[in-house]
Amino acid sequence: MKILFDFLPIALFFGMFKYAESSRDWAASTATEWLGFMVAGGVVGPTEAPVLLATVVVIVATLAQILWLKARGKKIDAMLWVSLGLVTVLGSATIYFHSESFIKWKPTVLYWVMGGSLLLGQLVFKKNGIKSLMSAQMTLPDAVWRTVNFSWVGFFAVMGFLNLWVAFNFPTSTWVNFKLFGGLGLMLVFVLVQAIYLNKHIKTDTTP
Repeated sequence: MKILFDFLPIALFFGMFKYAESSRDWAASTATEWLGFMVAGGVVGPTEAPVLLATVVVIVATLAQILWLKARGKKIDAMLWVSLGLVTVLGSATIYFHSESFIKWKPTVLYWVMGGSLLLGQLVFKKNGIKSLMSAQMTLPDAVWRTVNFSWVGFFAVMGFLNLWVAFNFPTSTWVNFKLFGGLGLMLVFVLVQAIYLNKHIKTDTTP
């Protein structure tokens, strides 16, 4: 369920973008009415309107996630705060300059922040971030935990580069599709492959 919760803002971004893309005149007039005071020139055209409206939705959705967790007394992951900061800063730049280039960088920066945190923790602070998250559910040799941690570092690094490649070599609609289906699909495949690897190394309790 957590992965669905994490991907909710992306799904809402996708939904708004697709709807606005199919109704560009409505999107342009709505974006101009709602966001005109925030954009350079005060007018949003039909080409950039879909991504601007979708950007507003993802900012609101990410903020709503944090408020919902706070209302329930749940711990808010540091990465969710980072995500809110990134989407607010880059999203605001996208809205003001009415250019999707800024928001397209957000997934990459977030991937690299997560990967960099795991790498820094392992190499500098000698703390395995993945082990800290998963050790309560399974027992593994330290060497395996290191492999798992570095595999996540590599995954986040590759996903960051892949996002940029799709974002700046294909139409925005293709990037939006990849952002939801490609990101979620590759994450699920990676987790499945890793689960198979972990299953071979999990220590079992042999106590009578």
